[in-house]
Amino acid sequence: QVQLVESGGGLVQAGDSLRLSCAASGRAVSSFVMGWFRQAPGKEREFVAQITWSHGSTYYADSVKGRFTISRDNAKNTVYLQMNSLKPEDTAVYYCAARPPYSSSYDLWGKGTQVTVSS
Repeated sequence: QVQLVESGGGLVQAGDSLRLSCAASGRAVSSFVMGWFRQAPGKEREFVAQITWSHGSTYYADSVKGRFTISRDNAKNTVYLQMNSLKPEDTAVYYCAARPPYSSSYDLWGKGTQVTVSS
């Protein structure tokens, strides 16, 4: 089983940057797709970005494109989300998730890390 642990959240001002980390442990994830999602108060969880471990192919939600960058460090089994030019509407709990190669959905989730952006 894969365990995902997020870190790096916090309280920042609009325009600031943060880098979130997601450490994966328990088994090899080299064939997984890793994603970041977020959930703001009173809203449904939404997709933010994803990356394939094997090729590093990335995909972003339109709302973060050009501001956020997802990357991975294979040696550390860690996925990052670099968030620049943060806006108050980016305030949410950010979750790391993993989609196994045999699944069409994200089956594995971390507990989340809070990001709060003040105006």
